[in-house]
Amino acid sequence: MVLPAPRQRLRLICRTVPGPGPGQVLIKVSACAVCRTDLHVVDGDLPQARAGVVPGHEIVGRVEALGEGVADLRVGDRVGVPWLGWTCGTCRFCREGRENLCAEARFTGWQIDGGYAEHVVADARYCLPIPAQYADTEAAPLLCAGLIGHRALRMAGDAKRLGLYGFGAAAHIVAQVARHEGREVYAFTRPGDTAAQGFATRLGAVWAGGSDEAPPEPLDAAILFAPVGALVPAALKATIRGGVVVCAGIHMSDIPSFPYADLWGERVIRSVANLTRADGLAFLALAPEVPVRTEVEVLPLEKAQEALDRLRAGEVTGALVLVP
Repeated sequence: MVLPAPRQRLRLICRTVPGPGPGQVLIKVSACAVCRTDLHVVDGDLPQARAGVVPGHEIVGRVEALGEGVADLRVGDRVGVPWLGWTCGTCRFCREGRENLCAEARFTGWQIDGGYAEHVVADARYCLPIPAQYADTEAAPLLCAGLIGHRALRMAGDAKRLGLYGFGAAAHIVAQVARHEGREVYAFTRPGDTAAQGFATRLGAVWAGGSDEAPPEPLDAAILFAPVGALVPAALKATIRGGVVVCAGIHMSDIPSFPYADLWGERVIRSVANLTRADGLAFLALAPEVPVRTEVEVLPLEKAQEALDRLRAGEVTGALVLVP
C-alpha cells in the first residue's frame, strides 16, 4: 500500500520483492500495526515523505534473506522493525547513546519503505527481537505505541498520579505498565467518548473523563498522546508544582498562549523524540513481565486506508493491525 503523494489516498500496487543490501535483511511481514504517526505522514504533517513511500513502522516478520555483512541475525528469525530505521552512528548524539536525536536519522514508513506490504527491507542493526509470549498481531503495537509510550513514561519520572491524554494504542499499553509500577492512572479522552473511558477503567484507571474536565486529584505528571496543542496548558493546570507534562507525539498542533502562572512553580514541558535501540530492548524485556496485553483488531492489508480513516475519526479502541 503506497502513498502516491501527501494528502492522497493509499493505493494497492504490485512491486518486485526487493533484495537486501549490505547490512540489511529482507523480512516477510506477518503484521504491521497502524499508528497515528502514519496519519501524520499521509496527511502531510511530516513534510519529508517521498512520493510512493510505503507507510508502517510497527512491523513484525521473519527474516527471509541476509545482506552482506549481517552476522547477528539468521534466516527464520522473528524480528520487529520500529520507527527509527537508520542513524549515522558517528555524530555526537549517536556516540552518546542518544541516537534518537541524530540529525541524519531516517525513519521507517516515512523516508524508508515500511510495513504496509508483504515484504520490507530493514537495517539489521535496527531489528529487535520479539518476545516469544506474543503472537505476531499482539506484538506489532509494542513496536511504537509501546516503545514511545515507555520512553514517555520514563520522562514522567516517578510520578504517582499520572494523567494520560488521548487513550488509544499507546495509552492502553502505558496504563498497564504504570499500574504494574504502582502508579495511579487518570485517563483523558475526547469529550463524551464513553467507550474509551470505559476501556481505560477496565485497564485499571482510577478515573476517566473528557479532556475538557479537571481530574479529581492534582497530577504529578501528564503524558499527551493526542496531537492537540491546546491540551498542553490544560495539562499544566492539572499538575502540581514541580510536575511534568510530556508531549509524546512527533507532531502537534500549535500550543496556544497561556499565563506564565500556569507554568510557574517549576513545572516542566518536555517532548519525546523517537526512540533508541536501548529503549526497544528494555521495553520488550519488560512487557512480558507486566504482562502487557495489547487489544488489537486485525484487518487485511488492502484495508489500510480504511484503518487510517477510522483512526482519524477516533473510532478505534486499542490498536488496528494489518496482515498481508
